[in-house]
Amino acid sequence: MKEKIQTAGTLFQRHCSPAALATGVAALIVGILLFIPPINGYADNGDFYRMMYHVGLYHRLDQPYIMVDQMNLTYGIMQHFNENTAALFSSQPLFIRPAIWLNQLVFSQTVFDIRFQALIYYVLFLGTLYLVVRALTTGRAIRQYVVALVCVFVFADSSYTLYFNSLFGESVMVITGMAVVATLLLLAKARPGLEKWRRGGLLLLFTISAIVLITVKQQNAPLALSYLVMALGLLPLMTKRGKFVVGGSMALLLMTGVATYALITPEFQNINSYQSMTRGVLLLDKDPGKALKDNGINPQFALLRKSTYYQSYQSVNTRSQYMQKFFINRFDFMWILRFYMSHPETFGRILDLAAKDGQLTQVKAVSNYPARSGYPKQAQTHYFTGFSTLMGTFFPAKFAFYVLFVVVFIGLYAAGAYVGFRRHQPWLIMKLAIVAGLSSIIIGVMIISVVGDGDADLAKHLFMVAQSTDWLLLILLSDINNKTLFHEPSVSR
Repeated sequence: MKEKIQTAGTLFQRHCSPAALATGVAALIVGILLFIPPINGYADNGDFYRMMYHVGLYHRLDQPYIMVDQMNLTYGIMQHFNENTAALFSSQPLFIRPAIWLNQLVFSQTVFDIRFQALIYYVLFLGTLYLVVRALTTGRAIRQYVVALVCVFVFADSSYTLYFNSLFGESVMVITGMAVVATLLLLAKARPGLEKWRRGGLLLLFTISAIVLITVKQQNAPLALSYLVMALGLLPLMTKRGKFVVGGSMALLLMTGVATYALITPEFQNINSYQSMTRGVLLLDKDPGKALKDNGINPQFALLRKSTYYQSYQSVNTRSQYMQKFFINRFDFMWILRFYMSHPETFGRILDLAAKDGQLTQVKAVSNYPARSGYPKQAQTHYFTGFSTLMGTFFPAKFAFYVLFVVVFIGLYAAGAYVGFRRHQPWLIMKLAIVAGLSSIIIGVMIISVVGDGDADLAKHLFMVAQSTDWLLLILLSDINNKTLFHEPSVSR
């Protein structure tokens, strides 16, 4: 019996790589969530309109459109000229339009089923997960299969994959955020001078993934700087010609970030400015009226504390010329940042508020079930949410801990980079660049989110904090497992 088990295990290892195992297991887990009744996804919290009208979708008139309480499986497809312009600049239509075309090809010309959108993301997710596991494993020892299953546990968590059955931009961020880091790790593992086509393909995939991620949501524009830090680690790996290509990729990323920020519409600038004050500065300052008066703003505006830009029964018209002239135009991002710098106690409180949401990747404000599922309104699924539940429950919810967390990681990998520099092993230097880039995302996104929009919709704004934390933990696990924390991999694939 023992010999049969060993033989079966040997055959399994020979014919199924860790990456293939992870892809197969994830395909089953995520497929059940997205396509097998009761269908799971995210209900509309009011943000879907930013995409749906632009790509030619609308609320169906023959059935009620439910907000928040239950997810909507179908939408109407416009049959006339679409006069709607984009509410904001985004790369998300690059994924929605193919789903609509596929839907029209095999299902209906007039009704769009959101599962066709999920199918597009599902296929891309599985391909990206395959790259992730290839990047984090070396060989086919039993321990490599364990790492592969941990990757499934982390990235196939339903708090991530529920986005695929929705029109939230985080759907794209799940996949591209995985692809950016995976391609860099694979580039570092490739031997210089070998498989140039493969190295070129990985660099192209890294550049495209980063550009798509930066442009999918305008708040992602600052991420261009973090990806520039990661890309710097490629330079020691490249030939002179390769360094020129990497430099071009970095320049493209920088221009993308600048363009994405420049294309933020005045309407969204007003929303963010208003809420950065009412849901930020005024929310936690002990004397909000004095804070306004000291900075040349009428202290009566402190009455707007806790309000949002589109709140019903607002005491004033937030879009009026009076509000523009005497309130919204009196401050900007730098004004808010300077205020926090001069009021560290207030800044510390709002950063701790952000830290509490740093690992809450499942959107709690909306339902995960459609109307005919038999589940009550605002019901939440707990299917395969073990990792997100674990992180949300036990990861310390203090900003100071996040700072300590990234300092420890950077220090650890800086020591490895020093060893790599002494031994001429660029792999170790590359890993420091990746860790530094991920660390800058964790701290930078928290600061930018609270300064730019207060605590409004904070959990969704901090999406990249959770994913970057996951990446740091997985990279460390992989290095311990492969004994590559201070050494290059013994096997390059």
